[in-house]
Amino acid sequence: MKLIIAIIQPDKLEEVKEELYKQEVNLITASEVLGHGRQKGVTEIYRGTKETGNLLRKIRLEIAVNENFVEPTINAIIKGAKTGDIGDGKIFVLDLPQCIRIRTGETGGVAIG
Repeated sequence: MKLIIAIIQPDKLEEVKEELYKQEVNLITASEVLGHGRQKGVTEIYRGTKETGNLLRKIRLEIAVNENFVEPTINAIIKGAKTGDIGDGKIFVLDLPQCIRIRTGETGGVAIG
């Protein structure tokens, strides 16, 4: 089991979700976060508003998957989020030692879905 964390541009969320759904990855958590990478201090226009500063709006996706869904999930995120510009984001893949479905008490890969 793996936990995939992706930081993407807010305007790419719908495209990433569509690509994930095509790969039958339906269980995702999305959060609005602030952060910066190499583009720190760059002025950016977001939804018509000019933003300057060290922290830019981003979306953080958290997706728990079984081993056979790792590569399709990564490829879907890249396909949906990539523009080729600085600030496209990052993907982190972490080992997930345990998962428990609260409702049923199921554990492991079965609990992921």
